[in-house]
Amino acid sequence: MLLGLSVAMLTLVGPAAASAEDAAQQRLPQLDRGEKIEKLGFPAVLEKLTGWTKFGKGKVYTLPLKKGQHVRITFSSKSKYTFMAIFDLSSNDDESFFGTDEDGDTADVTLNEDTTWLIKPYYSRVTRRRGLGAPYEILIDPNPPATQQPADQQKDQGPTLFPSRSKQGQ
Repeated sequence: MLLGLSVAMLTLVGPAAASAEDAAQQRLPQLDRGEKIEKLGFPAVLEKLTGWTKFGKGKVYTLPLKKGQHVRITFSSKSKYTFMAIFDLSSNDDESFFGTDEDGDTADVTLNEDTTWLIKPYYSRVTRRRGLGAPYEILIDPNPPATQQPADQQKDQGPTLFPSRSKQGQ
């Protein structure tokens, strides 16, 4: 009887577990053939990821994030044809919310809700030079320094109660 009950539970729970996995897979943007997902944990200190965008052997990364976390992700490559896109897996949008081809090399974000990002480095195949790919480096900074105001904005702030030391010596 215990065996029969176990089999009945597996037939009921099995499809539910499979459908949960299918739902998670449907939220992932389409991966290229041969790409592998590497799951990351939110780093305590600066983390450096390196890789190669070789077609059929590339890596994409998932990064779980919590509400209120501030993170800075910087991408670099020697190739001008290598880019990175970041997708928010909690969103129903299939488009990336950040791409180095349009948004620059650094994503600097404070999270409004718990989410998971998919970080995808890629080699643009629309270019005439279609080599084997290119090396890249991704830096994930969990504690980025506060952004400083540009010098022009500091000048426009007007007089202060305590002038800076450089003005005192004049």
